[in-house]
Amino acid sequence: MSAAKQKLIVFDTTLRDGEQSPGVTLNTDEKIEIARQLSRLGVDVIEAGFPVASPGDFNAVQRIAREVGPLMEGRDGLEPMVICGLARSVKHDIQTAFDAVKDAPRHRIHVFLATSDIHLEFKLKITREQCKQRIAEMVGFAKALCSDIEFSPEDAGRSDPAFLCEALAVAIEAGATTLNIPDTVGYNTPQEYGALMAHLRANTRGADGVVFSTHCHNDLGLATANTLAGVSSGARQVEVTINGIGERAGNTALEEVVMNVHTHPDAYPVFHTINTRLFYSTSRMVEDLSGMAVQANKAIVGRNAFLHESGIHQDGVLKNKQTYEIIRPEDVGVTTGNLALGKHSGRHAFKTKLEELGYGGAALADAQFQAAFARFKQLADSKKTGVTDGDMHALVADVRSATRGASADPAAAAAAGEADDATPAGDAPVCRYTLKHMQVFTGVGVTPTAAVTLHDAQTGADVIDVAVAKNGPIEATYSAIQRIVGLPIELLSFNVSATSTGQETLGKVAVRIARGGPDGAAATPLAASGAEPKFAGVAADVDIITASASAYLSAVNRMVAHDAADSRAPHEQRNVEI
Repeated sequence: MSAAKQKLIVFDTTLRDGEQSPGVTLNTDEKIEIARQLSRLGVDVIEAGFPVASPGDFNAVQRIAREVGPLMEGRDGLEPMVICGLARSVKHDIQTAFDAVKDAPRHRIHVFLATSDIHLEFKLKITREQCKQRIAEMVGFAKALCSDIEFSPEDAGRSDPAFLCEALAVAIEAGATTLNIPDTVGYNTPQEYGALMAHLRANTRGADGVVFSTHCHNDLGLATANTLAGVSSGARQVEVTINGIGERAGNTALEEVVMNVHTHPDAYPVFHTINTRLFYSTSRMVEDLSGMAVQANKAIVGRNAFLHESGIHQDGVLKNKQTYEIIRPEDVGVTTGNLALGKHSGRHAFKTKLEELGYGGAALADAQFQAAFARFKQLADSKKTGVTDGDMHALVADVRSATRGASADPAAAAAAGEADDATPAGDAPVCRYTLKHMQVFTGVGVTPTAAVTLHDAQTGADVIDVAVAKNGPIEATYSAIQRIVGLPIELLSFNVSATSTGQETLGKVAVRIARGGPDGAAATPLAASGAEPKFAGVAADVDIITASASAYLSAVNRMVAHDAADSRAPHEQRNVEI
């Protein structure tokens, strides 16, 4: 590694800008789960949210600061992750952001204000001089609270470069330590963005004493190219999201930027400290929790990223992988090992495979590991072809989803009576409802009917109900569950996918629900876009109707365990453009 190279600071905004994707709302527990994974990944700074949006948003950021901020697992040689809160250039926003992040060992306030003439005239209705005055006042106020201050001139990509230099100089003088240059609407070309970054660094008073950062949107498909152009022109921080999720066409994808630097060590003046082997497992976690499916041909983490169907390509890869693979699959967590798992595999082999797939350390709690191993043994007994890596990823998602919304209630655990020899009971968390029995009757020319029995850990009783449906066995199953729990539920999304090939493959089902009206209709017109809390559930089974029921029930358990006081703000209140 050249001595001239500098560390690339990876600033992840999956939990703030990424969550602004239409239809995505992560609850507090989901945000903490993702934040823990990002810390293990080696992310340097995480933008945990927009604390002023609501008490629920504040609580989510505060819990991340307190629970994730001090974590050091997987961060050998690194400092704890910086926890950052976003604030408009308003004193109340800034104070609230500081109060949310201050308990983290390392914390930052991110302040923004538009600088383009179109935003100043039509949105803010202020002059350039008033803009600079507000920057000086608000950045100065933030600096009085916190030593680590980031300032973003919103719509910098369309701002007048000369005025932008003036505005950034004011921010530096007021105490900003990082200057983020957003291409807010994804308008710039790589040449334009790289030239702008170079111009700002050369012509802004005090530029030598601060870190310049990129923040590029993907409206023209150039987010990664623009970000790398910014890095080549002197930026040392990149603002990115897992899978590139975000509003409109999304943000710059973390995995794409890092793997470009990783693959071209001599092309960029920076080095990274990200554990790239966790990319695939992190991508799948964000996919499951956000409901934003990763396209099959997505670079780095797409399911087809390392598949070769062309006969010429297959022949070349078999002779030498470097003929058509510029990235080793194992470097991003896609395994190609020979460790085959079957019904005779023990806990040690199972644990080794999990570690190989990126689920080592504290990625799974002990109770989750035991549950995953029990599910693995069941699956291995039913499959002749062995358990694939895709099956393993699905099992982990299934177990994680099943334990979300659970409470460590010994009385409930005793009532549930689910412990077996492979899974110690103890004080393991127990969800309120457990699927005990299900019988579904369907076919051509018949009315689908489902009889479902749930165990209610709160009452200790088994409850059965039967429902019919016009639109198939899954609708009947969901109707029966809804009748038992006695809550109006709106099904927002339902996705099913195969984890491998062949008739024995697992069917992985991901659902997202919200509280609905009397007949399951939306409680408000904004429910689908974020006005109501949403609850995700994931399950995998060789029987997709069973998987569908388990995924739905997992989401229902999250709903009944949800604390209304922890509700997040509606999507339009959290949606801020940078």
